[in-house]
Amino acid sequence: MPRCPLPSEIEEYRDALWQRENTACVDTALQAERFIERVGFTACMTDARQPGPSLYVAVCGRRDAIMPRNVQKDPESSHTWMLKDELVRRGRVYYGKLARGKAMFLAPRMIPYFRALWGVPRREEKKRLSRSALAVLKMLRKEWEMATADLRAGSGIADRKRFMQALDELQMAMIVLPSEVVYQPKFSYLWGLAEERFPQELVRKVDRQTALREIARCFLAGAGLTIPGELARVTGLSRPEAGLGNRALVEEGYAVMVTPGTYRLAALTVAALYERRQFSSLENRRRS
Repeated sequence: MPRCPLPSEIEEYRDALWQRENTACVDTALQAERFIERVGFTACMTDARQPGPSLYVAVCGRRDAIMPRNVQKDPESSHTWMLKDELVRRGRVYYGKLARGKAMFLAPRMIPYFRALWGVPRREEKKRLSRSALAVLKMLRKEWEMATADLRAGSGIADRKRFMQALDELQMAMIVLPSEVVYQPKFSYLWGLAEERFPQELVRKVDRQTALREIARCFLAGAGLTIPGELARVTGLSRPEAGLGNRALVEEGYAVMVTPGTYRLAALTVAALYERRQFSSLENRRRS
């Protein structure tokens, strides 16, 4: 579906905040971590055809970045993939398949809000998780960290598809995440418990209304303006939930409703856009 064109000043605002400029390309793991902390949450391997911030687009440093069909021979795709592996290994940002199976990075500050919406509390695991997911989880709680093949064997799930679905289910419940990537003797993820890596963030209690508002705030801060359905597509929220989050921002004066479903950052005046652009240029020169 073609994307609704945005005002040029909004695209330029996003260029600066989402690092879609060749003067602000993400090259190292440290730069990637700073990018994720700045945007709050981001997709990993999406391109210009999908909305929202993207690590791949930030690596490319251009607004119109399109991932080629043969990604194995594409240096930017390969570099993004290697950065992803290094970020998983470093463990300073959250990575996993979240709502609707979207592979995303979260800054630690955003983990409590995502968990409030999609996490499964321990007391509800037996009621909400499938038998396969419970079998995988039981094995991980015994061993704490296991390679994919060992985890599958230990959980007793012979069917590979059912096992991978169980892993996806546990990731979307924010219980399990990849903790390491190994390439020898063969490629495999190591899997661990999310609570082991991010204990403080995952025990913080947040109500659903606050979570919707703060996720909407985080996205709008980087987007400048959000159009109908955009927040829902980026995060996996339903459209009504995304609307609740955006309207909460309007009530507190953080956002302005331009038309139904379209919200603009209240502080985003022409003067503010110019100042942001000047500041971004200085920051880019400093980073380079």
